[in-house]
Amino acid sequence: MAIPRLIRLLATVSALIFLYLMVQILQPESLVRTNPGGKLKEMTRDPNLDPTGEPAEPLWRVDGDNYAPNNPNSSRIDATLLVLVRNEELGQLLQSMRDLEATWNSKFNYPWTFFNDVPFTEEFKRKTRAETKAEVYYETIPSEHWEVPSWINKDLFEESAAVLKEKNIPYAGMVSYRQMCRWNSGLFYQHPALQKYRYYWRVEPNVHFFCQIDYDVFRYMSDHNKTYGFTINLYDEPASISGLWPATQKFMAEHPDLVHPNSALDWLMDSARRPEHNRNANGYSTCHFWSNFEIADMSFWRGDAYSRYFEHLDREGGFFYERWGDAPVHSIGLGLFEDSSKLHWFRDIGYQHIPYFNCPNSPKCRGCVTGRFSDGEAWLNDNDCRPNWFKYVGMG
Repeated sequence: MAIPRLIRLLATVSALIFLYLMVQILQPESLVRTNPGGKLKEMTRDPNLDPTGEPAEPLWRVDGDNYAPNNPNSSRIDATLLVLVRNEELGQLLQSMRDLEATWNSKFNYPWTFFNDVPFTEEFKRKTRAETKAEVYYETIPSEHWEVPSWINKDLFEESAAVLKEKNIPYAGMVSYRQMCRWNSGLFYQHPALQKYRYYWRVEPNVHFFCQIDYDVFRYMSDHNKTYGFTINLYDEPASISGLWPATQKFMAEHPDLVHPNSALDWLMDSARRPEHNRNANGYSTCHFWSNFEIADMSFWRGDAYSRYFEHLDREGGFFYERWGDAPVHSIGLGLFEDSSKLHWFRDIGYQHIPYFNCPNSPKCRGCVTGRFSDGEAWLNDNDCRPNWFKYVGMG
């Protein structure tokens, strides 16, 4: 009798092994190769086509009145929704607010903080207050944080702007665009109104949010020791940042100790996927997190490494002589000076900033096409740098 029982046991074990292997073979490739948060050697299909759930526990949720707007002992932490906006962008901003309130903030009631280089109108204040139960703050940017720095040569700026115009670079001659990029790169978190906060979620006018988010994203960042969260990862226009990487290399040569041992340097320097970008940007892949969406810990920006890096770039003048954006500056800073495992892809947050999307496969999402990266011309899909991020860093 012992032999038949042994045979039955072996048959059962063999069947279980067979079933396990079939599950591994038949499930979507990206899930097989990347769970949990692993690297993806080659992105053969958009991971957003695969079923998407929430990130790992622990997650903080609404429980009774723990996130009620007027609860002085709420579960909210030191965080705010942050918006740089002009009075004339009110209509576009209201649409963004309605989306984010409907999908997330009506549950958690985090404060909104609005910034402008001029005072907000009473109409702006009245209409934005009407969109939320949360606290709302209206702040003016100090002139010393917005004005063109004294060390910028006006004649050189105008000559440089003319060159960029010839290359059809957007916003080539706009001083205000450069002021905005400089402020977003290294000055916003110095504002007195933000000193009581550690985390922020950046929101811009005319963006869309598509998915119900049922957990506190700021608590997620804190509990899981994340520094930065993004949705969209793109290539930049090399002609607008041709001097950014050489300036960065100069800084790294002077401060090699500041580069993190688990940095995303390979992502920053990749030349295999779009070699012309790397060549025209003088060694930089131009990959960056699209910073119109970012959920981040301001402790990093306020820290020694990034502060010194921004000051170095600011003195180089590239925010004005070229058109260095806050997206590549933030991304290079994070990619060099932070542990790359602390940078998180919020794949479950459906988002659009024209013309790009992050649209996950989730029953919580409405209004976007699952897996669509862009609804513009087909060539825009070439600007997706997620494959490099998944290859060098992973999907965590």
